[in-house]
Amino acid sequence: MKKMNAILFVCGALTMVLTGCSRKNAKTEPGKVFTIYCWNEEFQARFNDYFAAKGLVPEGIMVNWVVTPNQNNAYQNKLDEALAKQNSLPPDERIDLFLVEADYALKYVDTPLTLDIKKDIGLSDADIAQQYQYTKDIMTDSRGALKGVSWQACPGGFVYRRSIARNVLGTDNPEQVQTALSDWAHFDNTAAKAKQKGYFMLSGFEDSFRVFSDNIKSPWVVDGTIRIDPAIKAWIAQTKNYTENGYNNRAPLWSKESWIEAGRNGRVFGYFGPSWFIDFVLARNSLEDINGPRQVGNGSYGDWAFCKGPQGFSWGGTWICGASGSDNVQLIHDIMYTLTCDADTLIKIAEHTGDFTNNKAAMTKIANSSYQNPFLGGQNHISFFLDSAASLTKKNLSPYDMGINESLQLAMRPYFVGDISEEQAWEQFYIAVLRKYPHLKR
Repeated sequence: MKKMNAILFVCGALTMVLTGCSRKNAKTEPGKVFTIYCWNEEFQARFNDYFAAKGLVPEGIMVNWVVTPNQNNAYQNKLDEALAKQNSLPPDERIDLFLVEADYALKYVDTPLTLDIKKDIGLSDADIAQQYQYTKDIMTDSRGALKGVSWQACPGGFVYRRSIARNVLGTDNPEQVQTALSDWAHFDNTAAKAKQKGYFMLSGFEDSFRVFSDNIKSPWVVDGTIRIDPAIKAWIAQTKNYTENGYNNRAPLWSKESWIEAGRNGRVFGYFGPSWFIDFVLARNSLEDINGPRQVGNGSYGDWAFCKGPQGFSWGGTWICGASGSDNVQLIHDIMYTLTCDADTLIKIAEHTGDFTNNKAAMTKIANSSYQNPFLGGQNHISFFLDSAASLTKKNLSPYDMGINESLQLAMRPYFVGDISEEQAWEQFYIAVLRKYPHLKR
């Protein structure tokens, strides 16, 4: 991995604070408080269900969760503030574990903020041998040190309503639906058919964004200058077309309006997403009774299926990082091993949640088994992910991806609905990005 000068700028102050921190200066005596920084309950659920439930949290240690939403860089800002004063705090007030996403992982990889998974924490090459290579490449620094591990791999596809597919295409069979969505021309043609039947192909503006953004040829920032890749322009053109032609519901991706259309009476043909999106987002929003059982009859649960869609992509992923200065390195090791290396645990997570977990042997075993996902009408969607996951590579990431992506999406919404021109939208985009990152240039 090439060392990125931008990372040094973003994290320079934090780096100076924590230079020299590693396992060698962690206390031998474990601390009594184990603090985890994250942005939602997903990892908390995995931790509670597959680590704490096994009795693996040592007696006398309290797990302290600090949860801050990702929006508007809030999580990163809070995390950065805490890491900057890490070594000035008493050991039990320090961060022990924190999570990062692909959109900003590089910001923390090539710095002393994160412990070396092998040298500092003690995981071996054999422990991580079955993890998908791209999940390791993303978290490998310029010296070849691995700085984080994940329990999930995130190849994506298209999750569609079976009942709507039958009405629009005459079939809900995943192979046949895939034929109708095999490239963007076929996808657009199906969108027109869906409109004629009274449906929306997509829910809103950002639904296809990750498919395009994951296929960029150039990172967002090169030598301090913002670059606009042709794939980003293609997303803007498609979304403008879909909005004007009524192929989408004009709903921001994470909005209430978007998820209403995933319910029993929803009119959206489908959503793009990886396995975490299927289980953690879409399945829960399909339920009419959120507190009721996840079963057929509760909302649209079970009326869904999965196919690859028009273009391969990956979206997201959560990596577990050990914080330099932690006095609970052994517990960090045990969490990382259990949740990202232990095949039995990863099989259970996949079978219970539908998540595509980060273990090649475990996923191959489930793909070739009688496993059925009830949300997807009994489909074994894991088998659809296998080839995609094996082919994923570390893409053109930058430390600024989350902030720039959010700024682009917000700036373009008024353009999509015709309130401003495209030129005005781009101007709003640059203003927002340069406000977040004043050291960048157009």
